[in-house]
Amino acid sequence: MLSEKEKLDSLAALGIELNQINDLDLLMERILFKARNFVNADAGSVYIKEEDNLLFTYTQNDTLQMRLQKGEKLIYSTFSIPIDETSIAGYVAATGKVLNLPDVYKINPTKPYQFRGKIDEASQYTTKSVLTVPLKTQQKNILGVLQIINAKDDEKHVVAFSKHDEKIMFHFASVASVAIERAQMTRAILLRMIRMAEMRDPKETGAHVNRVGGYAVEIYEQWARRHNIPKKVSDEERDVLRMAAMLHDAGKVGISDVILKKPGKLDSDEYDTMKQHTVLGAQLFLDRQSKFDDAAMIVALNHHERWDGNGYPGHIDITTGAPIKKHVRPDGTPAGKKGEETPVFGRIVALADVYDALSSVRTYKKAWDESRVLSFIEKEAGAQFDPEMVEIFFSSLNMLRSIKERYRE
Repeated sequence: MLSEKEKLDSLAALGIELNQINDLDLLMERILFKARNFVNADAGSVYIKEEDNLLFTYTQNDTLQMRLQKGEKLIYSTFSIPIDETSIAGYVAATGKVLNLPDVYKINPTKPYQFRGKIDEASQYTTKSVLTVPLKTQQKNILGVLQIINAKDDEKHVVAFSKHDEKIMFHFASVASVAIERAQMTRAILLRMIRMAEMRDPKETGAHVNRVGGYAVEIYEQWARRHNIPKKVSDEERDVLRMAAMLHDAGKVGISDVILKKPGKLDSDEYDTMKQHTVLGAQLFLDRQSKFDDAAMIVALNHHERWDGNGYPGHIDITTGAPIKKHVRPDGTPAGKKGEETPVFGRIVALADVYDALSSVRTYKKAWDESRVLSFIEKEAGAQFDPEMVEIFFSSLNMLRSIKERYRE
């Protein structure tokens, strides 16, 4: 448990820490962790406002996490509740007031809000003390709600949140809201860029790129643990990977509509032109100013390389698209990158992109059923895909399914 001095020092540094995280999903994860740490809470959730509802998409629970195997993650459903006074979170969003409830099963029946224990029943968890705080913009508009659950004392007993906890969380929410608003803006800019590509290529939807980004981060986290990557490094890397993966096909804005929107199969010349989207995408980020630019360039360029060396665009000069002389096939075309010649981010997104493409409806095909998709990926381990990434993919399958459900078309 943090001392009062540690809480104040940590609160002062919080804004700097949170504003170093660019991706919205990863920011929410960090906000929840820090909020629970401040007041020694066992669990918590963040609800984000979406029109007249609160979307439940981020949650943590130490007690439930301890029931899992090492490396496993909690899988939870995404749902929404109306912003009205009938639920605890809805009441806080509707009124902008803080609610500090010592026992949610003993709420005065005259109150407009009541606790619904369905999640407790399903998870075999007992919620007791709940502190719910509004997340507001500087203009006092509601962004969402931060809810922390089951404060614990030094002996790990569940206790009520104190008045001091209320004040700390009120200040915490103010700092977190600034970071959330910035991350939402970043996500919106990325999705606008993707909508530009979607105007050219209907396959590039916001749901598709959010899924690919989510899959990529999940696979990377497991890979980083296996390779003993320090947590500080892996946290920074997954932040830039999440956004870079979303822009994997940004180079398609430079491909002709005649090719992008052709209903039938491309001929060999058209296919060669289509392959150039990898180079065009990488060239968008040549003027590198941050780690994100580096990651986006790597992903755009390499997400169609294959483990067996038969992918594209291969060993090329990014600025010109020309083959690198020492990596040229007899026919003069660039040799494909083989094995670990393809950077880790490229190998991850190659798998994430194919998994989503095969699982999704396209204008030229129906979605494959899951068993067919999984059989294909298993068969292509060591050929199209890095076999280690395929192994990680299958070990993470339940979480990948959860991501797929969260970002439905």
